[in-house]
Amino acid sequence: MNPIDLDHVLTVLGAAAWSTDDQSRARVAGALALTVYDGHTRDQGTPYLEHPLAIITLLATEIRVSQVETLLLALLHDALEVAPESEALLVQHLGGPFADRLRAMTADHRLEQRPKAVSDETRWCFKQAALPPEDLLVRLADRLHNLRDLAASPNLDRRRRFLQSLQDFYLPLADAARGLSPHLEAMYTLLHAEYVRHHQEVRT
Repeated sequence: MNPIDLDHVLTVLGAAAWSTDDQSRARVAGALALTVYDGHTRDQGTPYLEHPLAIITLLATEIRVSQVETLLLALLHDALEVAPESEALLVQHLGGPFADRLRAMTADHRLEQRPKAVSDETRWCFKQAALPPEDLLVRLADRLHNLRDLAASPNLDRRRRFLQSLQDFYLPLADAARGLSPHLEAMYTLLHAEYVRHHQEVRT
């Protein structure tokens, strides 16, 4: 597979249809994504950038999201998780409010570059529950893509733990938020259907 370049990122974003100002912002965000995710891989050994690009595709094609800032947020949603030191760069080029949204979507132990503590799980749940609708939509799309990726995992125990976290927290959160927007309604429907399918597979 050829390395992902800026043109590919812009194509996935659908930036050609955007305004001139939004295209300029997309180029800046795309260049930052290439820099921040460079050298990082997912558990499957794939380039990390493939994950946010898949989430953008999911949001645009399955949920019909067209808001520029939401798609750019999806592109960089894990930036501070994989490279917390990139925050100053993100503030410089995309602004403090955008970076603040990324901070709200990132676990505290990642931001603080320390081992995860017992109390972090509760803090993380509160943090996600407080997200505004569009940011929560990106977080739930992240869960959905991770769930789809999990289907290829031979580790049944890992799959069960992931499904349990969906059952205990993410699905109730998505259910509570589904009335906030048509996008969140559609996301809940997709996430619930995928959960049911994977849950049945794990049980068999």
